[in-house]
Amino acid sequence: MSSILVVSQPTHTVITLNRPDKLNALSSSIVEDLIQAFDDAEAAGTPLVVLQGEGRCFSAGFDMTDVQMQSEGDLVLRFIRIETLLNKIATSPCFTAALAHGRNFGAGVDLIASCNLRVAAPGTTFRMPGLMFGLVLGSARFARIVGTREAQRLLETAATFDVERATANGFIERVAGPTEYDQVISEAVDRVNALPAGSRALLRRVLDPDRADSDLAALVRSASAPGLQKRIATYLSSSTKPEGGCYNSQTV
Repeated sequence: MSSILVVSQPTHTVITLNRPDKLNALSSSIVEDLIQAFDDAEAAGTPLVVLQGEGRCFSAGFDMTDVQMQSEGDLVLRFIRIETLLNKIATSPCFTAALAHGRNFGAGVDLIASCNLRVAAPGTTFRMPGLMFGLVLGSARFARIVGTREAQRLLETAATFDVERATANGFIERVAGPTEYDQVISEAVDRVNALPAGSRALLRRVLDPDRADSDLAALVRSASAPGLQKRIATYLSSSTKPEGGCYNSQTV
């Protein structure tokens, strides 16, 4: 089974994270598949790319399966590739939309944050626990969306926040369930077509300058600090599965 499903139409491309048995956790292979899918969409001149997840949640985050079998160098490279993916989406000439649902964690929330339009179903929740093991992944991007004070409140405690708070702080632009997704996509297509592609790119550069280098540097500094594997193991050993949630101890 493919880790992602890509369906292309003249007006847009839909990319579905397709590891429902693993809660769409971001393994090395799915990250590389997503990078390639965005490369293909950009090469084809796709105006709109929509990201969604199959199963109980959009994504439960970084796949920690067999993390103890990997060297620290391998782990650092995996996080670098995720940051590469996030920056690719955040700076893509394609307009990007995330359709989130369920309980989402860590790198899965970062994936949502990298998109231009962020939509969530009722009952969706978010949690970003990376700093619990000293990792700065997507933190600056999140702060640029919700503001420094709000980001500090949520990140320093690794607090779970619901869709109501996400709407209030600007992380989520619209609350809509699966039955409304076709309408959401149709409106996104209209939004994309409101400006010529060149003008849209100019607006993007003015409103959200490319910070790929600084974001990557912050991630590398945090991930390369000695003891990453031990910090992750300590975090995982103290984590429990929320009742009725989609989190498990092998994702973050």
